[in-house]
Amino acid sequence: MSTETKKQRIREILKERDAILMAHYYQREEVQEIADFAGDSLGLATEASKTDAKVIVFAGVHFMAESAYMLSPQKTVLLPAMQAGCPMADMITPAKLLALKDEYPDYTVVCYVNSSAEVKAVADICCTSGNLLKVVESIENNKILMVPDKNLAKFAARHFPEKDIKWYDGFCPTHHRVSAEEIQDAREQHPQAEVIAHPECPPEVLKLADHICSTSGMSPYAQQSSAAEFIIATEAGILYQLRKNNPEKSFYIASKRLVCPNMKMTTLDNIIKCLEHMTNVVTVPEEVRQKAVGAVEKMIAIPRND
Repeated sequence: MSTETKKQRIREILKERDAILMAHYYQREEVQEIADFAGDSLGLATEASKTDAKVIVFAGVHFMAESAYMLSPQKTVLLPAMQAGCPMADMITPAKLLALKDEYPDYTVVCYVNSSAEVKAVADICCTSGNLLKVVESIENNKILMVPDKNLAKFAARHFPEKDIKWYDGFCPTHHRVSAEEIQDAREQHPQAEVIAHPECPPEVLKLADHICSTSGMSPYAQQSSAAEFIIATEAGILYQLRKNNPEKSFYIASKRLVCPNMKMTTLDNIIKCLEHMTNVVTVPEEVRQKAVGAVEKMIAIPRND
């Protein structure tokens, strides 16, 4: 089948199955093009929970499909590429977090949503890259333990020097590999461009950024900025939405290495396959789901930064 025929077939099966297709901003362009919703992980899970659809097809990675199920346990959640995991999420386990809690018993555990449901279930509260600072600000305890992303934790520590913030030594391999030298090289090539960076990037990269925000905050920022050119330091898939929403502006990826292989595992072919056969169903044990949702709901109650 041609690409257009595959897209048409997907839309047909989605209708037949009473399903919706959710695509993360880091997905392949052709997947984002045909999605019912494109966004960040929590935003997509929340949008899916508001719909009447019986089936959620999540074009993303495993923890994202878990989040969708956690908020919509009555729905069937499908993950087209079941092997699509998140290396950062895999760096922390419930056992490792419990050991950290024993080591730091007086600390409030803030868990990034880029983690498994089992890890969320052991945390006190979750955070996204968009509401991170407001979550940390809302915690009365000045002793905070953040998992699993050390770069996100270091970003928070910069803003709250009065708080004792400890972190687990995890990171996103895709964001972590971008270097300050690459940002400087990109600036030399595009001297009029503003640098927008995701807080999962290393501290030395964030220091060079003109603006730091989550994936969902990048397009709105670019729209309101007076700049006409932007250097983007996050996964390259975001360029599709940035260019779509800001056609009069120019966007350049900060590094050719900013590509997540797990996010690119979802294809039109495996979307068709999982819909036709209703395979790759993602669920979460109810006891784990209830505990994890508790940490997520505490976070949802706090407004996002962007």
